[in-house]
Amino acid sequence: MSEEIFNENEKQKKDLKKYVKAGVTLLVIIGILLIGINSIVIAKEGEYKVVRQFGDVVKIHEEPGLKFKIPLVQEVSTLSKKKMVYDVDEKEITTLDKKRMIIDNYAIWSITDPENMIANARTELNAEARMGEFIFSIVRSELGKMNFSEIINEEESSRGVLNEEITAKVNEYLQRDNYGIVVDDVRIKRSDLPEANEEAVFNQMITDREKIAQQYLSEGEADKSRIRAEVDREVQEMLSTARANAEKIRAEGEQEAAQIYNSAFSQDPEFYQLYRTLESYKKTIDGETTIILPQDSPYAELLLGYFE
Repeated sequence: MSEEIFNENEKQKKDLKKYVKAGVTLLVIIGILLIGINSIVIAKEGEYKVVRQFGDVVKIHEEPGLKFKIPLVQEVSTLSKKKMVYDVDEKEITTLDKKRMIIDNYAIWSITDPENMIANARTELNAEARMGEFIFSIVRSELGKMNFSEIINEEESSRGVLNEEITAKVNEYLQRDNYGIVVDDVRIKRSDLPEANEEAVFNQMITDREKIAQQYLSEGEADKSRIRAEVDREVQEMLSTARANAEKIRAEGEQEAAQIYNSAFSQDPEFYQLYRTLESYKKTIDGETTIILPQDSPYAELLLGYFE
């Protein structure tokens, strides 16, 4: 009986050892799998994989694919290779004509040298902060050389050229300090007045526009008077010419008529005398004319119809 119990205990011990050995083996396999998985790094398109060992950068993977690292010793972080948009904090600047403005910019940028970026800026946030400082410094300097109207007036504004100049200068500063990033474009997306100045500036703009409108009205009135005077002068010249021509034609007609009368009346002098007498009657006698003549007057005889 005791021997059977002993054998049974031995069998249980052997089974336990087998299970423990199998469990340890399984744990070892799982550990190896976990370590193997942890050593794999997948680099995707459009990103940098930065491998650090005890905080120091030991490798940067720039090409996509399957990469490896030492598990538990090295750690991996990701940086973007794509173009990114940084919304610069709005700041106040002073123009050449001493006007205060609120300028709001944005920048499109990318990482070109991740090693230098990490060495000098440490993180993307720090890189954006330094980039924002450069942008504001240059924008304040460049806009400080321009008048307020040149900035807000679309027709006078040279923002396109100004944006290019700001972008070029920001890149000069970033390259000088080896930040490993490049700015593709800097744009002024909004330019406003401080609230305290808006009403005063708007009133001044209204006054300026009213002055311009009044100037246009004055110039229009002057042009109207000048055109009217020129037209009146031309009309008077045309009327004078017409009157002179009319007088000339009338004189020529009267001369020609006199010649015709003389030619006609010279053929019968008595008829001419009668005609002239009748013409004088038309001019001297009307419905209210009273004439006192002797009865034997030739004029009376003609009026009474007595002819010898």
